[in-house]
Amino acid sequence: MLSLLLPRTRAFASRRLLSSLAGAGGGSGGGAPRAGSVYAFGDNSHGAVGQPPPASDAYVPTPVPSLPPSVSAVAAGHYHSLAVSADGEVWSWGRNDEGQLGRGLHSPRNTWSNTEQVRGLENVQVRAVSASGVVSAAIGSDGSLWVWGRSKRGQLGLGKDIVEAAVPSRVEALASYDVSKDGKLFGWGYSENGRLGEMGQSTRAPSAEEYMGKTVDKYSSSMMEAVEKMVEDKIRSEDNMPIIWEPSLIHEASHHEVSDVSCGLDHSLIIFSDGVLLSGGDNTYGQLGRKPGLSKLLPVHMSYKPFSVSASVGHSLALCHTSTEGTSGVETGILSWGWNCSSQLGRPGQEDVPTLVNCLSEEKLVSVSAGRVHSVALTSKGEVWTWGSGRNGRLGLGSSIDEAEPCLVDTLEGVQVLQVAAAMDHNLLLVAE
Repeated sequence: MLSLLLPRTRAFASRRLLSSLAGAGGGSGGGAPRAGSVYAFGDNSHGAVGQPPPASDAYVPTPVPSLPPSVSAVAAGHYHSLAVSADGEVWSWGRNDEGQLGRGLHSPRNTWSNTEQVRGLENVQVRAVSASGVVSAAIGSDGSLWVWGRSKRGQLGLGKDIVEAAVPSRVEALASYDVSKDGKLFGWGYSENGRLGEMGQSTRAPSAEEYMGKTVDKYSSSMMEAVEKMVEDKIRSEDNMPIIWEPSLIHEASHHEVSDVSCGLDHSLIIFSDGVLLSGGDNTYGQLGRKPGLSKLLPVHMSYKPFSVSASVGHSLALCHTSTEGTSGVETGILSWGWNCSSQLGRPGQEDVPTLVNCLSEEKLVSVSAGRVHSVALTSKGEVWTWGSGRNGRLGLGSSIDEAEPCLVDTLEGVQVLQVAAAMDHNLLLVAE
């Protein structure tokens, strides 16, 4: 199964073994993809939770209304959401300032929370979707890649200086590839700090501390405000941007089989089939899993073999095999590293070194997803665990309290979750019918 990862500033496409897609979660063990209904929780200020105004944030998992009865997969962008129906249709809701919902650029804000079918894909049988802050994407059953939205940093991949696609447009640079089978890794978009490897100009972006012009505690509210302002200003900045406008092969991965890839706000993670993990891009918070230094794509030292990764704003998560020789069965665990301002690592200790989240050692984990300052995990039993910042209900635990360790979302008792997807401040769940 292929998946596509689109961060705010760049994109990757590859064959991806993604256990969180429908059919892999809940211990189904393969076979035909399973379908279900969609639940959401967290920040609804842009309508991404799917609750109509004047509905506020959702503090517990809440059904998303007016979707097709059978959904096969979901994707969470920064502030918008996508779903694929069992019939291969794409539905969207949430923020639409950049046209990422596929319903034009001028839809009234009070309609953003409405779930609507994406226009322009009626003749495409969609098998997977992905979402970033400003762009959405879909993969057809024929291996074609379609994108829509607006990005001044080349994230559409449609060619030089093409910054807007009001309706889904095919990425012609990949037309000769079946992106669901070829297994090659392509990248495009903003290439600063080596987040796309050696492609493009290698430059260094200022850290949040430098941005403020003084030394601050990285856990303080002023630091959080500085990070948010830095992100906003980066989006607005258009000067001297190293941009790759069309999909290009990632040289560091050209002689390897890529099994998983994930893009955070400003960093990238790539896993090879032999378990080697590469990281590249910004390392302000240790999210590359190594000491500050070169920001190009380099191997990360790990004690366990990872098989799935998730990157966010400043922290990284990896699912890994933890079984030792001679043990029966396959045991899995979560390695976390990077920014820990709201306990989103789920553990104490050194932050720039990948370290196990011990509280989940008794669970068989099949998927993990990193939000802005929270994290979500799915077990083989179809249970969901969350930790980190509880603001806006993004942990689904009924409160806004931060949690330093993983907590079971017990309001889901009796249902089987097939897929989890964490966005900046909201989450999507695919629940078995």
